[in-house]
Amino acid sequence: MKIQQLSLFVENSPGRLSQACKVLAASGINIVTLSLADTQQYGILRLIVKDWQKAKNALEKGGYVVTITEVVAVEVSDRPGGLAELLDVLDQGRVNIEYMYAFTVRTEDAAVMIFRFEDPDGAIKVLQSAGKDVVEGVDLFAKCRS
Repeated sequence: MKIQQLSLFVENSPGRLSQACKVLAASGINIVTLSLADTQQYGILRLIVKDWQKAKNALEKGGYVVTITEVVAVEVSDRPGGLAELLDVLDQGRVNIEYMYAFTVRTEDAAVMIFRFEDPDGAIKVLQSAGKDVVEGVDLFAKCRS
């Protein structure tokens, strides 16, 4: 149920982001989704790819320091209030969200959000007990081209 996410620091200057993407492209790795948060000196690039081990190796060979974290993909009703409803479930379960971002594909009637929880296993239990759909990595990647 948990998905491995790669995180790396990227200097906040022209060409640095494209360089990381070129390293992945040269290794035949497709980026499934990503998030970029920045400060004045650097950005934190968070990536989800199908073959995270291959991507980690390629990026490290390219000179990047890569951290692997576990994230959880959750379906969110694609309607006004859908995210608020899901967040309510997490609030009631006292689940702490460290960050989240949207996935680039969606299911028929739901968006998919990527969550980094303080306690991923606890968050999954809370979500499942409330009848929320936690997306398996296999199902998630099946919707994307690799």
